Amino acid sequence: MRKPSAATMDRIDAIASAGTADRRERKKNQTREALVYAALDLFEAKGYEETTVREITDAVDVASRTFFRYFANKDDLVLGFARDFQEGWVLELGTRPADEEPLTALRNAFAARSRELMKEHPNRQTTDIRVLKLIENTPSLLAAQLRNSHERAADVINVLAAREGVDPDADLRPHVATTVFLSLVALSAKQLSDEDATSEDVLAALDKALEHLQPALAGHWGPPAGT
Repeated sequence: MRKPSAATMDRIDAIASAGTADRRERKKNQTREALVYAALDLFEAKGYEETTVREITDAVDVASRTFFRYFANKDDLVLGFARDFQEGWVLELGTRPADEEPLTALRNAFAARSRELMKEHPNRQTTDIRVLKLIENTPSLLAAQLRNSHERAADVINVLAAREGVDPDADLRPHVATTVFLSLVALSAKQLSDEDATSEDVLAALDKALEHLQPALAGHWGPPAGT
């Protein structure tokens, strides 16, 4: 039987190495997700402030140092979800077709980023909602998230301004559009009280809020005077 050529052996080694690297990466992702889900369960059962890192790692049966390979602290574990989403959203916004109006581009970039993450991590469907509710109900997390959102909003403003060819230092429209959109996203998430709500539910609520935006800003809302 003829021995495989050196080139063939090199390809076999490359495939084996890639397979090992893929398995290692999958293992890392599985450990990270296990820590996140265990943490959320504990936060909801005991309270965020009352839960320790040691309790989270015990729930997953890993050492505390494993936790710190993935997260700087508990805040980082929670806020990393929002940070990952926002960074990808800004990048997606920059790729939207030029003919999309600002609010449409913001909405479509938001939807594309949501679905991209759901495709990569199916469990995010409900995890994102759990994280949003945790942040909303934890003052320290809410304050940190507001700071992060403020910083990320500047990136969104700059992308919108570049798309529309305006100067964000002289034109308030990118600031107004970004502020309004982020407020509608927060409102949409807050309205979802169902524990089984998903990211798709947030998108549906966001679309409904956007439909009400123009009527809310123009004219009176109640019946005409005298009726």
